[in-house]
Amino acid sequence: MNFRLVLFPFSVLYALITEVRNYLYDKGVLKQYEFDVPVISVGNLNVGGSGKTPQIEYLIRLLQDDYKVVVISRGYKRLTKGFVEADNNVTPAEIGDEPYQIYRKFKDVIVAVGEDRVTAVQKVLEKHHPDVILLDDAFQHRRIKPGFQILLTSFKQPFYKDLLLPAGNLRELPKNAKRADVIVVTKSPENLESEVEKNIRQKIKKYSGNAVFFSRISYENHVTNGKKMLLISSLHEYEILLVTGIANPLPLFGFLSEKNIKFVNLEFGDHHRFSLADIQQIKTKFDRLKSSKKLILTTEKDFVRLSSLLSGEDLYYLPIQTQMVDSEMFNKKILEYVRSKK
Repeated sequence: MNFRLVLFPFSVLYALITEVRNYLYDKGVLKQYEFDVPVISVGNLNVGGSGKTPQIEYLIRLLQDDYKVVVISRGYKRLTKGFVEADNNVTPAEIGDEPYQIYRKFKDVIVAVGEDRVTAVQKVLEKHHPDVILLDDAFQHRRIKPGFQILLTSFKQPFYKDLLLPAGNLRELPKNAKRADVIVVTKSPENLESEVEKNIRQKIKKYSGNAVFFSRISYENHVTNGKKMLLISSLHEYEILLVTGIANPLPLFGFLSEKNIKFVNLEFGDHHRFSLADIQQIKTKFDRLKSSKKLILTTEKDFVRLSSLLSGEDLYYLPIQTQMVDSEMFNKKILEYVRSKK
């Protein structure tokens, strides 16, 4: 028996609180803010890694050539408070891992964080006059009423199979998926069987009649540290220490195993703040690898924290992107919304 089921009575209480809150927003008792520029929200119902950052990056790549894009995030687990805009002096600790990763990769995109996202939007509108605002992890942030909502749910843990916190991982009841304009089933397998896809669509349609898309993780054919690249096909020649601090490293494990890449794993919790003791543990484990050809491999999100703590020569990350299965139709929906607001 899952010990978390013992907590089910607390989930009932949590459901009552979240549903009262949603009702007050739906009826206009609690104020929602709308803005004249296109605002696209990316979020989920489940706690944990459903691929929000790769999805935000997908939208940036789609929009950045034609529009001035701003990304606004809460800045999960950052060590600062209030509104912070990313600049050349900012650190991951000040704005959070994912916002820092986005800022580092997309130099023409404005990235800002703030617990009060209404204030954050107002500040960037006044200062930068963007064409599009992307809200990261904002499905439950009801104070802002986005023009377009993207709800993510992972293939392995779809929201309709989950329970509400604390017995499960849902932030609110599955019926609230109806607020989404599109639902994206993330981390789908490469060869998704049509019957499986049909079954998932049917189950999601019970909660939301809007469009359902599928996406998968697309791994690059190389690892890099910003200065040097190594082809994935060459990694079987190396002894590898894999260091992860993400919610679900299993897809990464599977990818490396499929490529016949052997590794020793050192796993930390999601958004782990690496201590000096952790760094020493990583160094000790790495030193124990006997091969003359060895490296430390991590995720891009972890790299932004580890790169200042470990030798840049030994540390690499594996870049990933979201790949939409029906990208043409998905892109069309996004672009039609953005153009309709101009």
